[in-house]
Amino acid sequence: MSGESAAYKMHVGLKPDLQKGKNMNLDEALHTFIAESRELLQDMEDALLRIEQSPGDDELINAIFRAAHTIKGSAGLFGLDYIVAFTHVAESVLDRVRNDELRIEGDLVALLLSSCDHLVELIEHLAAGGGEPTLEIQEKSKTLITGLNQHLGSGHLGGGAAKTTKMAVQVERDQPFTSEGGGEVETDLWHISLRFGKDVLRNGMDPLSFIRYMSTLGDIQHIFTLLNNIPSADEMDAESCYLGFEISFKSNADKATIEGVFEFVREDCLIRILPPRSKIADYLRLIAELPEEDLRVGEMLLRCGTLTQAELDTALRLQHGDGTAAPRPLGEVLVEAQMVQSPVMEAALDKQKQVKEHKSSEANLIRVDADKLDELINLVGELIIAGAGANLIAQRTGDTGLLESTATMSRLVEEVRDSALKLRMVQIGGTFNRFQRVVRDVSKELGKDIELVISGAETELDKTVVEKIGDPLTHLVRNSMDHGIESAETRLAHGKPAKGTLKLNAFHDAGSIVIEVSDDGGGLNKQRILKKAVERGLVSETDNLSDKEIYNLIFEAGFSTAETVSNLSGRGVGMDVVRRNIAALRGTVNLDSVEGQSTTVRIRLPLTLAIIDGFLVGVGTSVYVVPLDMVVECIERAAWQNAGSDDRYLNLRGEVLPYLRLREHFEVEGEAARRENVVVVRYGEHKVGLVVDRLLGEFQTVIKPLGKVFHRVSGIGGFTILGSGEVALIIDVPGLMGQVAVEKERAGQNAEPMRVLN
Repeated sequence: MSGESAAYKMHVGLKPDLQKGKNMNLDEALHTFIAESRELLQDMEDALLRIEQSPGDDELINAIFRAAHTIKGSAGLFGLDYIVAFTHVAESVLDRVRNDELRIEGDLVALLLSSCDHLVELIEHLAAGGGEPTLEIQEKSKTLITGLNQHLGSGHLGGGAAKTTKMAVQVERDQPFTSEGGGEVETDLWHISLRFGKDVLRNGMDPLSFIRYMSTLGDIQHIFTLLNNIPSADEMDAESCYLGFEISFKSNADKATIEGVFEFVREDCLIRILPPRSKIADYLRLIAELPEEDLRVGEMLLRCGTLTQAELDTALRLQHGDGTAAPRPLGEVLVEAQMVQSPVMEAALDKQKQVKEHKSSEANLIRVDADKLDELINLVGELIIAGAGANLIAQRTGDTGLLESTATMSRLVEEVRDSALKLRMVQIGGTFNRFQRVVRDVSKELGKDIELVISGAETELDKTVVEKIGDPLTHLVRNSMDHGIESAETRLAHGKPAKGTLKLNAFHDAGSIVIEVSDDGGGLNKQRILKKAVERGLVSETDNLSDKEIYNLIFEAGFSTAETVSNLSGRGVGMDVVRRNIAALRGTVNLDSVEGQSTTVRIRLPLTLAIIDGFLVGVGTSVYVVPLDMVVECIERAAWQNAGSDDRYLNLRGEVLPYLRLREHFEVEGEAARRENVVVVRYGEHKVGLVVDRLLGEFQTVIKPLGKVFHRVSGIGGFTILGSGEVALIIDVPGLMGQVAVEKERAGQNAEPMRVLN
């Protein structure tokens, strides 16, 4: 090939330095690359999971390709050769998918998911400060590259797996682009779009030499030099290349000859070649793929070769007319003058709009270290405590001006608190979406057809809660798939559809977030659970247990009704961990089931673990905090206590309300107040009354955890510091509700039952 010999003369002795990425420090830029790569790989996995249901979705295919392409390009900037080399092969496969040369389905999706997992492994290896990958990682890379190369066929560049590439090569196919887009563009010129890689000069190449050599094959009619990427003089690296070109080229050479000009820089550049009279759709795609962000319509059309500079100047004169009328839209002028065909103009305008929206959304976002957010919340907590102290002093002095100032400060502190907490709130959808992969892999392992249905993904809760709920949810999802949902044959025999359904749902309820994991499987067998519990001595045969109490036995340590042990479950490990982890988040878990039909596990969690609105109550000399979101109302006990009635229940407007005396529960010394009050609280579907001596009003509560010595104390969820410097204990409402149930059973009453929630 003629181009090959010329390129060879320009690149004799070329030895690129591919070792610069070794032993590099994890500086701020690299940390950003790692964080963004994790997000891109998560997006890539999500798109791969969705592509199985929509194999012809171009948007998903492009999203998968862009993720791989972005990671490869960014890794090249850091000299991370092992990431670049692996990603290049995966990207080449995705490029064939994008060009309709490969169909993405079944085995290929599985291979790309494995490749995505391996990229995660490579990124985590980098995050851990590793240099060259271990032999195990290298072997995995080779195995996956072999599988990917099988999809590339013999037409792939032979050394692609071993080459280290900086940027993708995107050369248009010889065949016209056949998607919808109208007829041909009426031009006899080739259009060549070039973006030279940043390391071209370091590798001994001269970008202008390629353009000079092109002139031996034909005439360059117009060349538009791209200078957008050139940084300021202070930031410029003299050894880096920042140039790009859009070229209109007249030549009788064939496409292979023109491609040969760039043979030795294929792996370092972005190259797009459009032959004369290409389809309008080819130009539409070229416009969509222009990498630059600052794109005005006229300049965009120049870059893609649709207009010459002279034609654009003429159009601008027509746009402004004689200066007496308002300027007309440039697109309208170009289409009216038949300089540009309408579909091409619409594509250019859409691209410009997308860029503006993208830049606008980016301007509204900022990446913040999670530790900085935690520090902010801690400082806001200290500010609340200090503000409470100032407010207490103002009340003692009775100074009107000081009282007004502290009231204003309290209001502002509350707004700061709410704003700070919102910064930590994230949608649970990201956690839910991770289970798309779990469901896909586990269902294939089990040989079952299971669909995951997600609802309430926009529900927000504290990032700390989101981070810690992942493992419990994983146990529940895997158990539902293994134990809950039956095989296709069993389901069909029972009149069910062959495909099972697993649902994840989240919603807010009374200051808490409720997460439900439900399936349409065979449900729980109460008799088998009860029999197993009796065998293990958890209950006796004479115990009269409700359905919910029987179901909740599966949360006991080591409890399992599985007849066989599988890779997924059956050893009795997992459900007790679920309850323990959720209890550590101040939450509860319970279970409902209909035998033969369904099972639902319901987790109830606080929205945040940091700062809440509380309601202060006094018992003797002690002060307690009840979460305000759970408080329904406050009443006087004597007004609702019928003469001669039971000492454990109130008749609250015809409703049986069990109650608990905090004085007795916490063994507070001293005489009870003559006028006792009842704080009615609700958690989930249940209500209970807490009998106290005094009602002290609302209070912004900074939750501080109890030490290990007190972590088993019943009914206490933490403590806070009051403005006076005293300590107030935070009431664990779910725990106290369980205590009410226990005391009711001991008293042997037959009133409305209050069952243990956890």
